[in-house]
This record gives sequence, C-alpha cells and structure tokens, in this order.
Amino acid sequence: MINFKILTLFPNLFPGPLGESVTGIALKKGLWGLDSFNIRDYSKDKHKNVDDTPYGGGAGMVLRADVVGGAIEDVKSKKSKIIYLSPRGKKFDQKVARRLAKEEEIILLCGRYEGVDQRVLDEYEVEELSIGDYVLSGGEMAAYVVVDAVLRNIDDVLGADESLSEESFGFKDGDEYENLLEYPQYTRPEEWSGRMVPEVLKSGHHANIKKWQKEQAVEVTKKNRPDLLG
Repeated sequence: MINFKILTLFPNLFPGPLGESVTGIALKKGLWGLDSFNIRDYSKDKHKNVDDTPYGGGAGMVLRADVVGGAIEDVKSKKSKIIYLSPRGKKFDQKVARRLAKEEEIILLCGRYEGVDQRVLDEYEVEELSIGDYVLSGGEMAAYVVVDAVLRNIDDVLGADESLSEESFGFKDGDEYENLLEYPQYTRPEEWSGRMVPEVLKSGHHANIKKWQKEQAVEVTKKNRPDLLG
C-alpha cells in the first residue's frame, strides 16, 4: 500500500477528483491512503503568515523555510519520499510514475506564489517534478495528476493489468514496454455518420488485430509525438 501526504495551503481540495471513479473506489477499499495538511497551521506568526518578500528583490512572495520545514518535519517518516511540484522540475512521465509506484509513502509539496525557499529543498533533498512546460497557480492540480498516474501502476487499483499494457506509453511488444501512444479505439454502433469500424477488428483473428494495433500505435505516435520514436 502506498500513502500520499499533501502539504498545501488548500487542504480542502483533497481528495477532490481522486475520491471518484477507480481511484476513489480503491481509496475506500484501503488500497492506498491520502492525508492533506495545511501549511498555514505551521506558521508561528500570530497572523498565520506563510510567505515573505524574496531576498535580492523581485516580484511576488516566497513560502518561508521555517513554515514549510516545520510542516515537513511533522509529517515525514523514515520511508517518506518528498516531492516538490514545480514548473522548473524534471519532467514527470510514465517512467517516473512507475518508479514512484514502488514507494511506500510520498509527500507532495504544493507550491504557491513564487515558490519555496531553496533551503527547504536542499535540507530535505526534495525531488522537483514538473507535469509540463507551463505555469499553474499552485501545485494542487499537479498533485492530482501525479497521484492518479502513480496509482495506475499499483496492483489492484485498476483491477486489470491488461489496461496498463495497452494504453499510451504502455503498449507492450512481448515483455518490453514501448514508448508508443495508444492505438485508436472503436465500439458500437458498427456504423456512425458514414464511418465504419475497421474490418480487422471484427475479424476475430487475434494475431492480425494485434498487428493492426501495433501499426496504428506507431502511426499515431509519428503524427502526434514523433519525439517519442527517437
């Protein structure tokens, strides 16, 4: 079982969408855990301030080291993996999600304003991750993404390994994962708006269907993400 601890200024945002659908069902079954902590609770200031102006000048405010550090000290354990969700972090992808799925406990630090005092990140050897090349108002939305992606790589959360092996970034060719996007999907009705379901998918010939799926996965990847093909 994996447990997530969210450090945020908005703890009421959790579990949010993570409490719905397959992740929500798995949460209710106790297949994973989630706790959210209000960073503001760790402020010693009578006004509960958590930020201050940056040394050296510049726009915006920075989350204080003593406040965030106090929060981390209170919730961390020997098995905690601490991650700071930041646009300057390393790219979060399926490979990282699989790696994190092996952890027992993950602390997700959700930044706000101009970020977190660097001394906190250095003190606790925090790993910085980014879900994309854009800037959000805070790390909470990114936390949803990371938790969901990680959970999909944990036994019993999805309930079927096949779902993992045939989706984007998980297409299997033999025993090896390939970095391909998912092939096109079809269901009833057989004809819609003059468009037909490909004949091969109705053939019942599993070898030909697998061959078609692999070819289509390559074509979709070439069109949408040619960088994945090296």
